[in-house]
Amino acid sequence: MFVNDPVIIVGAGLSGLRTASLLTAQGIKCSVLEARGRIGGRVLSKEVAERPDLGRFDLGPTWFWPRYERTITKLVKELGLETFDQYNKGLMLFERSRNEPAQQYVMPEGNVERSVRFIGGVQSLIDAVAATLPTGTIQLNTQVTSIRQEGNGNITLEADGIRDSIRASAVIITLPPRVVARNITFRPELSPDLKTSLVNKPTWMAAQAKAVAVYDRPFWREIGLSGLVSSWVGPLQEIQDASPDAGAGALFGFFGMPAKTRQELGKEKVLKLVVEQLTRLFGPSAANMKALLYKDWSSDPDTAVAEDAEPLRDYPSYGPPVGLESWGKKIIFAGTETAYEQGGHLEGALRSAERAVSELVEL
Repeated sequence: MFVNDPVIIVGAGLSGLRTASLLTAQGIKCSVLEARGRIGGRVLSKEVAERPDLGRFDLGPTWFWPRYERTITKLVKELGLETFDQYNKGLMLFERSRNEPAQQYVMPEGNVERSVRFIGGVQSLIDAVAATLPTGTIQLNTQVTSIRQEGNGNITLEADGIRDSIRASAVIITLPPRVVARNITFRPELSPDLKTSLVNKPTWMAAQAKAVAVYDRPFWREIGLSGLVSSWVGPLQEIQDASPDAGAGALFGFFGMPAKTRQELGKEKVLKLVVEQLTRLFGPSAANMKALLYKDWSSDPDTAVAEDAEPLRDYPSYGPPVGLESWGKKIIFAGTETAYEQGGHLEGALRSAERAVSELVEL
């Protein structure tokens, strides 16, 4: 079935790129279509403007956990990527009230599961996987708008920016399921069960925003602090040391502030509150930033839809969507929200890619 038309992969995040890499290794022709002007999806590692020497900082996923995430651990070794352990030495801060100093706690030995980061940010993983693909495999700025199955079983896709239809032997969709349900038209229409299944898979990170404060050095370590903070005050609910393996320092935080509130306040006011909080917690040195990076995923139309505005209260029940029988297995869903295990993580994205390729080659 793969002789004439390629397998089309929708989305050039980690799952889509790994799917393409696995197919290519088996001699199966494929093409990756990506709506954004970059690869990586929710992986976003940024440099400070005019200061690349400070390093790259992750505004999307940051870690993996080698003890129980074996797929990514194996891939990192195969690709020869360099990693280092997340810094957790020193005291943790717990902020209960704006009017009281944050309390300091000694974290018990072994209380924090060992997590690992990439030298050069998670983008180094994305770039390494993309480097395994033939030139021309990835087509950027190409947003798929419709997928049609003809009466003879042939599959065609329409995409913004492309005049002609794209023919496919099969399609592997790696986008967040809710984005698929909102942005792609299917003919024949998806069954009600499948539509419901897609909408009921909340997009990981979609309600979140992340801020990274970059410094010339990790000064908090000098006063015995780990950089780890839990706050009831905010706007950052959780703060971690985001420093590179050497040289510069950085602190990043996840927001407890809802997406709607962030959007109403605007970026400038939100970041002003971030600076105030970091200064309150770590002292005047925290205001002397080289840069303050920010990404609000809830405002990213390639990531979030309206239903994602509410933050996740519980860990979602992920796994492949149900109800694809009418398409004769010509469409397969991958992506981290479709993983049986570690859904939402980089590990889940990789496991879903392996499952999708396995399903495809068994046809």
